[in-house]
Amino acid sequence: MAVALPANIPSPSINSFSIGPLVIHFYALAYLVGIAAAIIITRRRWRAVGGDPDIVGDIALWSVPAGIIGGRIYFDITTPMDIPHVWYGVFAVWDGGLGIWGGIALATVVGLWRLRRHGVNTAQFMDAVAPALLVAQGIGRIGNYFNKELFGRPTSLPWGLDIPYQYRLSGGIPDKYLNASAFQPTFLYELIFDFAWAAVLVWLGHHGLRGRKIKPPGLFALYVFGYSAYRIFEESLRIDSSVYFLGLRLNTYIASALAVIGLLWFWRSQRRPDPEPAPDPAPEAAAEPAEPSNPAEEPEPAPAHAGAPASAGAAASTGAAASAEASASDPSPTTPATPAPAPGQSQEPQESRDSQSTDG
Repeated sequence: MAVALPANIPSPSINSFSIGPLVIHFYALAYLVGIAAAIIITRRRWRAVGGDPDIVGDIALWSVPAGIIGGRIYFDITTPMDIPHVWYGVFAVWDGGLGIWGGIALATVVGLWRLRRHGVNTAQFMDAVAPALLVAQGIGRIGNYFNKELFGRPTSLPWGLDIPYQYRLSGGIPDKYLNASAFQPTFLYELIFDFAWAAVLVWLGHHGLRGRKIKPPGLFALYVFGYSAYRIFEESLRIDSSVYFLGLRLNTYIASALAVIGLLWFWRSQRRPDPEPAPDPAPEAAAEPAEPSNPAEEPEPAPAHAGAPASAGAAASTGAAASAEASASDPSPTTPATPAPAPGQSQEPQESRDSQSTDG
């Protein structure tokens, strides 16, 4: 029997399930799975560059709560009309959601603080975590599907998303779109882009760009650029509640600014000169004379000639100075030195002794 396929993507009938008295929301579950995946990916990537993978857990312990707080602050500031009208409304992350820009910003600040406390190379760690962030964001968008939110304008495409009427009202979409049934699944577009861009960053990290290795934090700068550039496209499709300025959604301006910042950041990081390699001490060590391993084998100094007076060295030095003065005035070649007379031999004339002492 042939089974008729739905004309559009259906919305899920539930957004949570219960385990005893505990209610588990798919939105929260998607974020937890995304965070766990990001930690696992970052540990593997950080170990691959010689880092301590245990540091990732400490960074996540501080950065994840900071990201949730920053994301909620951003949501409260940019969409105050969507805050639930209860005393705890500003804190109700399960009702209204999080703003990705605020979450990434505060999580990055806190993460950099922890990295510096550990003495870790922050630029290299940012490159290690960049693809993992995209994977976490993509998995988190599955939660938007169960919440039936973050959809785009009406569409007749076969992958249009069915949105029940009550969610169209609560989503704050314009009245002219309330009677439409299928909408652009912008959350799905972002999920696909996040996974694809994460794969691109991993490939660039291994192969570089135009045959040149990407310098840290170039991959993180490309993450900022790529995701922000995509969000310009997504914001042009979304019709959910938002603050508008000059006919454009607020996030369009923020995404445009961050795309430019990310591109300039990447350009500047790649123009930075490579650090000069440390000098190799091997040539210097090879130039130094090797010391004898056994002091007993060191050559003994030549003994003084028997019978030579103790003042012979001083006399030779005086003679050398005198002969040097004589050589300066007389260009004749110096007579080669002859051995000192042995005891008992006849002494040579003074002139001969003077000429013999010119070589010191």
